[in-house]
Amino acid sequence: MSQPIIARCENKGLRMTAPRRVIARVLQESEDHPDVEELHSRASAIDSNISLATVYRTVKLLEETGILEKVDFGDGRARYEDAERDHHDHLIDLNTGEVIEFCDPEIEVLQERIAARLGYRLTGHKLELYGVPVKPARKDG
Repeated sequence: MSQPIIARCENKGLRMTAPRRVIARVLQESEDHPDVEELHSRASAIDSNISLATVYRTVKLLEETGILEKVDFGDGRARYEDAERDHHDHLIDLNTGEVIEFCDPEIEVLQERIAARLGYRLTGHKLELYGVPVKPARKDG
């Protein structure tokens, strides 16, 4: 994995205030795809003085500098993940909104093959699958 988010911010010359450090730490520790409101909730649990506006400004700055990547899973919420995370694709459960990260070598090879067949060298891709579980969850009781 790449450098921590705080280090990348410092390397890009961003002024790292105490609230920005907390927000960067929360982002670094996130294993999901939080939206700004969730980031605010997590950051304000660490420092109650962090405002929602500060989180919005910080996320925008980190996105503009290429440290964060905005992802949209069709639910109307802009979510964020580290732009330098290892490559992965997403499967979104339409019933629960759960986002499952995966990487499949067969899909990777197929995408390269399709690009080559069409006369291109693939430089990147995003794959988002949307679905519902084949077996509905059991309701006990």
